[in-house]
Amino acid sequence: MNQKRPLLRRIFPSLPLTVMVIVFWLLMSDSFSVGLLALGLLLGLVVPLFAARLDREFARIGTLRPVPKLLMTTLWDILVSNIEVAGQVLGKESRIRPGFVWIPLDIANVHGIAALTSMITLTPGTVSAALSDDRRYLLVHVLNLDDEQHLITEIKRRYEAPLMEIFP
Repeated sequence: MNQKRPLLRRIFPSLPLTVMVIVFWLLMSDSFSVGLLALGLLLGLVVPLFAARLDREFARIGTLRPVPKLLMTTLWDILVSNIEVAGQVLGKESRIRPGFVWIPLDIANVHGIAALTSMITLTPGTVSAALSDDRRYLLVHVLNLDDEQHLITEIKRRYEAPLMEIFP
């Protein structure tokens, strides 16, 4: 038996999102008028309708045991990389060898991939540049690329492996 969603639920797929869009519209408008309120109400109706059509992939969480160590590793890498990048930038420009590296990914969970790209980008000297359409390879730009294989191994060991436990 195919049950249709109630009319109110079809018009307001997410009431909290509707309210949030209206409130943020009014806050961003920096003034108040009936016209701005009407436009906010219209946006509050339309934006959630489009958002409801987006394909969502919900996070599957495995174990949280690696989280403290992963956070400490990330913070340590950020600290060390800040010092290294400062030395590289203040040193001779000819000693810097930037490059791009395609990192093969074993992690398939989109939330784990998002966390991985964020950690890479937060670490000075590296930036996540692109993700292949099949989510199997991540393109990373490195400020100073000495050893491509070492970089791949370290990212996979220090970040990807623990993230695969958190996001199976």
